[in-house]
Amino acid sequence: MSEQNINKGRRRMLTLATSAVGAVGAGFVVTPFILSMTPSARAKAAGAPVEIDFSKLEEGVLLTVEWQGKPVWIVKRSAAMMEKLGTLSDLLSDPESQVESQQPAYAQNANRSQDIHPNISVMVGICTHLGCSPLEKFAVGPASDMGTDWPGGFFCPCHGSKFDMAGRVYKNVPAPTNLPVPPYRFLSENQVIVGENPEEAKV
Repeated sequence: MSEQNINKGRRRMLTLATSAVGAVGAGFVVTPFILSMTPSARAKAAGAPVEIDFSKLEEGVLLTVEWQGKPVWIVKRSAAMMEKLGTLSDLLSDPESQVESQQPAYAQNANRSQDIHPNISVMVGICTHLGCSPLEKFAVGPASDMGTDWPGGFFCPCHGSKFDMAGRVYKNVPAPTNLPVPPYRFLSENQVIVGENPEEAKV
C-alpha cells in the first residue's frame, strides 16, 4: 500500500473520530438544556403547588410533604380528635385563630380547616418560636408521655411549645402564634393541592 493511501486512510479515520466525539459532546450540551426546560424538584419545592393523594391516609396518622422547602403536615382527624378541639379554648393562646397572618380566611376557625372537609388538617410543621419542627404527640393521657391530661397534639422538643390537633398554640409557651396554615384546595374527596386557594377564595 502506498504512503499516499495510508495518509488518506488516516485522515478518514481521524475525520470519523472527530465527528463521533463532536456528536457526543453535542449530546451533553443539549441534554442539560432539555432538562432545564422541565421543572426540577428544587423548583417545585421553591413554590410550585404540590398535589397530594391522601386516599390511603388513616385517621390519626401524620402525612408529611414538602412545599416551598418546608414540611407540610396533613392529618385526617378522627371524630374523637375533632370533639376535643372544642374543649380546649381556655388553654389556648389564640383558640379562634384571630391572628390573620397564620392562615387563610377559610381556615380561620376553631378547626383551622375548610368547611368542605373539616376533619382534614393542613399546616406547616414549623414551630413559630425559632423554627424547630414539633413532634407528633397524638396519643392521649399517660401513653403520650405528656401528662395524664394531654389531649393529643404536637410538642416542640427545642423549647417546649405545645400545639393542639389544629395547630393552635397553648398559653405560656415560647411560641407566639399558631402553626401556619398554607393555601390549599381540594381536587377531590381524596386529593388536595398545597399552594393554591379554592376557586371561590381567589380574588
